[in-house]
Amino acid sequence: MIRSVSIGIITDNIREMCIEANHCLSKDMEQSLKEAVSREESPLGRKILGQLQENLQIAEKERIPICQDTGMAVIFVEIGQDVHFEGGLLEDAIHEGVRLGYEEGFLRKSVVEDPIFRKNTRDNTPAVIHYTLTAGDKVKLTLAPKGFGSENMSRVFMLKPADGIEGVKNAILTAVKDAGPNACPPMVVGVGIGGTFEKCALLAKKALTRPVDERASVPYVKELELEMLGRINMLGIGPGGLGGTVTALAVNINTYPTHIAGLPVAVNICCHVNRHVTREL
Repeated sequence: MIRSVSIGIITDNIREMCIEANHCLSKDMEQSLKEAVSREESPLGRKILGQLQENLQIAEKERIPICQDTGMAVIFVEIGQDVHFEGGLLEDAIHEGVRLGYEEGFLRKSVVEDPIFRKNTRDNTPAVIHYTLTAGDKVKLTLAPKGFGSENMSRVFMLKPADGIEGVKNAILTAVKDAGPNACPPMVVGVGIGGTFEKCALLAKKALTRPVDERASVPYVKELELEMLGRINMLGIGPGGLGGTVTALAVNINTYPTHIAGLPVAVNICCHVNRHVTREL
């Protein structure tokens, strides 16, 4: 049976999610930052982690942004094939939700309408939207505002198959080393392995929305996540890039089939403000 969903519901939820994501860090990230204090060996690093937690508390209490860079809105939309949208275009509804959320939440508008001439759109639209069709009659929205301090530190590596898993490990470490303090550590590292040039980047982006306390279901990928987290935290970058043993809070890896001639790897880094909100309608 077909289920009808009004686009007005989509707009209202996206509006609320924009404000929620920028004012309140998800519980998995909040808990991870708290636990990081006990693991951090540097006194300065522990002090910085304490300041980050204080910032989170103030932001939630005062209803102000966690970070001044309220990001470009990235939205993953999973649509059940038995859903029919009525009242207008889905994409228009999503953009309208972003516009309203950033205006009503007094969030910084950071999007420019052309990458060269760079005139600000003044409402943080358009968003970047990724659609997936699924079974059933539900709509799942995941909104992840992405700040560009960390986004600018992300990389795509087109490795050769012969580079194998050691090549993947080196790519991840290279991206994190090159990012250094510029990604506002402690960071979350999203990794995509496989697919094509653009698919591996999407895998890495989606990986950042997975709770940091959840590991991959594929055994070798889970082992790789844990190994790379340990090796990244041995780099000494530390909180705020000022040295320490907590450079990353998590490494989340997604994989996908690929071509016999390639081994694409994307590393999408996010700062400690790894914002994501999910709702199912």
